[in-house]
Amino acid sequence: QVHLVESGGDLVQPGGSLRLSCLVSGIALSRNIVGWYRQVPGKAREFVAHITGRGRTYYASSVTDRFTISRDSAKGTVFLQMDSLKPEDSAVYYCNVDESWGQGTRVTVSS
Repeated sequence: QVHLVESGGDLVQPGGSLRLSCLVSGIALSRNIVGWYRQVPGKAREFVAHITGRGRTYYASSVTDRFTISRDSAKGTVFLQMDSLKPEDSAVYYCNVDESWGQGTRVTVSS
């Protein structure tokens, strides 16, 4: 059974950086796609980035060149490095594998 736990959300000023972590248990990262999604109240959850079992990465156009997804397979952790943050990046960020979701971690970008 897959278990996902996100952490790292915080309040940050525009232009700042944060690194989110997703601790993944129950599966091998080398054999699964792990994704990050985000959601704001009243809107649908949207794709942010994912990393495949082979390590290939994909990004939403809104975060390309600002966000970087990576993983530490030995630690079972997937990271989302977020730089040059904008107020519109404010959301609850969720980790995803297939039909499984974490509880989310809140990111607020505000001065």
